[in-house]
Amino acid sequence: MWFFDALASGFRHPTDPGRLQWFRIVFGTVCTLRFAFGQGGWDRFTPGALSAHLAEQRFGPARARLLITVHRPVLIVRTAAALALAAGIVPRPALLLVLAGAAMELCYLKSPNTVRYTLLTGACLLLAGDLGHGLRVEHGLSTANTWAQCLLVLITTDLYWNSAWQKLRSYQFRSGLYLAQWIHVYTQVRDQLPYRRQYAVPGLVRRHAGNLTDRDVRLWRAVAATAITAEIALPPALLFPQTMPYAAVGGIAMHAAFTCLKPRQLITFSGLTAPAARGQRRHPF
Repeated sequence: MWFFDALASGFRHPTDPGRLQWFRIVFGTVCTLRFAFGQGGWDRFTPGALSAHLAEQRFGPARARLLITVHRPVLIVRTAAALALAAGIVPRPALLLVLAGAAMELCYLKSPNTVRYTLLTGACLLLAGDLGHGLRVEHGLSTANTWAQCLLVLITTDLYWNSAWQKLRSYQFRSGLYLAQWIHVYTQVRDQLPYRRQYAVPGLVRRHAGNLTDRDVRLWRAVAATAITAEIALPPALLFPQTMPYAAVGGIAMHAAFTCLKPRQLITFSGLTAPAARGQRRHPF
């Protein structure tokens, strides 16, 4: 298995640099979409907006004005940099600008976990020796990206296992009550939500599992157990060629379900974990 071979050889085991080049293209594309359309985008700090009020409370009037003033210029620069990164135009300087622009979101996002994951995976890209150029992906054998690929595997594995651990520690999640209550409340108030596009729970789920009956709770208990099991099993399963195709399908299905809960918040996370998991596949040669 390439991962353990790389560890045993002191990261001198050759891997396919094309995997990190694919990740660079997807990373830049996802960040472009996030910067352009996600988390409030251009209008986040318009006068009278809640974000502007919260920034003033958190940082004080002077720092809040500075943040509001630089938001749009920085947004333009980081979006252009993300597009350049995806296109392979001066990828390393573009990646530095993307990471700096993403780090700025730590100043105002209430739950910046996706930003942290973006910064960590972007740092893996920054350590890669061969990011490629343009939209070409060059396959072969090289040690240029071995260290970066191993780091990406470790970060993604830690993310999944830490998430599974938090869920295991929560009785409310394990019992199915959390998911049952979440779906039930959403079903009742979804037409009153100011940002309805942030949620995309299918009507079939709302109709058949949107109540708080014993059957619904048992159903969501099974869903919770499945999610925990999948998060524990996915990282090692992706490393073995025999189980990798099944793990990839299961991971895509799991992230599709997660994204239905909060599509605008989780689209970045799901968009980055798919190619990150792909990078764990065994080299085909």
